[in-house]
Amino acid sequence: MAESTEHRSDPHDDERVDERVDARVERTRRALQQAALELARAGRFDTATVAEITEAAGVNRSSYYQHYDDRDTLLADAIDAAEVEAVAGFPHPTRVPDRLPPEMIAFLAHFDADADLYRRLLGERGSPIVAARIRERFQQQAREGVVSSGTTAFEGMPIDIVAAGIAGSCLAVVHAWLELDPRPSVETAAEWVWRTLVGPGEPL
Repeated sequence: MAESTEHRSDPHDDERVDERVDARVERTRRALQQAALELARAGRFDTATVAEITEAAGVNRSSYYQHYDDRDTLLADAIDAAEVEAVAGFPHPTRVPDRLPPEMIAFLAHFDADADLYRRLLGERGSPIVAARIRERFQQQAREGVVSSGTTAFEGMPIDIVAAGIAGSCLAVVHAWLELDPRPSVETAAEWVWRTLVGPGEPL
């Protein structure tokens, strides 16, 4: 009997195709995010057209609409990526450290480098979605801090309510710091945020 010559597909071929597609998608998203960030830094994002954004990103209009339904989400994703990059290389602790961690200083240094942009984003006419994303990051850290510290200062209050209150305070501290003229150092601001984050009167 003749040996069958039926082609059997290699499952690894599909995996490699998926990896190439994923990499292409990620490159397109990063190009759009970088373009949005640069336009925002120049104070032009709010008035930029989709054509101007895609031209700056080096992609076509259809690629924009494949990835984003609205410009606010695009800018929020761009800010997220920039903030993640700012603290890249720092380990994520399993509990809140006993003292001000270096990643907090790096995080605030990122705000300092883009102070004009963040003043606009966190101001009265800023971006609610960007502010919400930043608040959410503080909220996660606050929740971890309250739980790991074992503090009884908030006994009887739901942890999510406590974390939300602390996160809102941290965001207010950052915004107020950015508005100061002259603006205190990053280290000073990081200490303010850290003291707000770990709770009143009970340093970890």
